[in-house]
Amino acid sequence: MKDGILALIIGAIAGVLGGSFGIGGGILIVPALVLGLGFSQHKAQGTSLVALLAPVGILAFLDYYKRGDADLKLGGIIAAGFLFGALGGSRLALATDEMTMRRAFAAFLVIIAAWLAFGKV
Repeated sequence: MKDGILALIIGAIAGVLGGSFGIGGGILIVPALVLGLGFSQHKAQGTSLVALLAPVGILAFLDYYKRGDADLKLGGIIAAGFLFGALGGSRLALATDEMTMRRAFAAFLVIIAAWLAFGKV
């Protein structure tokens, strides 16, 4: 039961961040599952995908859409790329050992953070 409560809290925080910043919940969900619940990197990534498969962002999307802040055409094109990219990415990730995946994920987050903080606008 304790894990279920922690999972609900992780989901709620990921939902707030997703709705606020338009980020994938995996930025929070994956590390929280690894560090908070002791999941392997691969299991955390797979579990995060389970959570994101459902239309969890639909209500946030509707708010953005109502204000005219959602480009459906480009969003659909991104979704198509995401569909096939995710398939290739999952195959690559599952063929890579856990510690390498954990380090690659951490490096990705650092690179994105640095790009956002110091990149030209």
